[in-house]
Amino acid sequence: MSARIVVGMSGGVDSSVAAALLAESGHEVIGVTMHLAGSSSRCCSLDDADDARRVAARLGIRFYVANYKERFREEVMLPFADAYLAGQTPIPCIACNKRFKFDLLLARARALGADAVATGHYARIATGPGGAPHLLRGVDPGKDQSYFLYNLSAEQLRRIRFPIGALCKSEVRQRARALGLATAEKPESQEICFVPQGNYAGVVEALRPEAQHGAGDIVDRAGRRLGRHRGVHRYTVGQRRGLGLQGLPGGPRYVVALDAARRRVVVGGGDELLVSGAQIGGVSWTFEPPAGAPLRARVQIRHRHEAVAARIEPGPGGTAKVHFAEPVRALSPGQAAVFYDGERLLGGGVIAGALS
Repeated sequence: MSARIVVGMSGGVDSSVAAALLAESGHEVIGVTMHLAGSSSRCCSLDDADDARRVAARLGIRFYVANYKERFREEVMLPFADAYLAGQTPIPCIACNKRFKFDLLLARARALGADAVATGHYARIATGPGGAPHLLRGVDPGKDQSYFLYNLSAEQLRRIRFPIGALCKSEVRQRARALGLATAEKPESQEICFVPQGNYAGVVEALRPEAQHGAGDIVDRAGRRLGRHRGVHRYTVGQRRGLGLQGLPGGPRYVVALDAARRRVVVGGGDELLVSGAQIGGVSWTFEPPAGAPLRARVQIRHRHEAVAARIEPGPGGTAKVHFAEPVRALSPGQAAVFYDGERLLGGGVIAGALS
């Protein structure tokens, strides 16, 4: 059955092929590019909008550009900087996906009389018992992006399509070449769109200039001063390089904690990075979990981290405690902990810290 579907077109090959596949299936496709970051961005810039426009013309579909640059700065970029200054390691792509690529895109779709929205994410949606939508990992394990989508609700999932979730990246490029799409050979970036060359500290300092005056001490767990640093926003848990502590006895040091209130970077040995449990906040579920009952699942604490077996205890106010079957390394506050049952994503939240 054909439908009117709004496709979020980033100007890359993935969303281009997503739009093409839906058009080939007989759907009325409307392309929308969200202009989010500045001209130096490698995603969602005006240059990307031009690429998306060329693809839309090739496919013969309607196309629009929506300018959300100021809202993106207020709702994604500034919270990103503030999280780093608070000693966290944030994932702005999760907030961007939720707020812009789905909340706002779904609202725009309603205004255009569309039945659904689609993007080029490598993830899948299946129908479970009773018609409930299940969010699944993408087929290509090297490209799976379900981790970044944990906070989509069941209501949203019913109106979302992921046309390339069952394809591998090589197949997507092959489809783009066959269709003569302008984005077929366009390289992709693994960087955060508004962080050129991976310079997180520079972006934080540009957004919050006071960060340039955040120097403090590098200390061990006992509080002994070992060196100086230029700001906690320059460090993340698990980091080894850039500490300037070479030559100290006792082997290499790693960042094991960040004490933003006292401007301290706490370092220790590699064994101090291991934790057996995590406190999670802002928990979102793709289904209704049993009230008060613990769940068994596999938990992924970073995008490239292999999910590990764990027991999850849902708590009040969108919290949960996660008890890992085996200790995990470099648990970083601000990152996401995402819960899986096989390929199905159950939910997730933001890591607040290790369980005491």
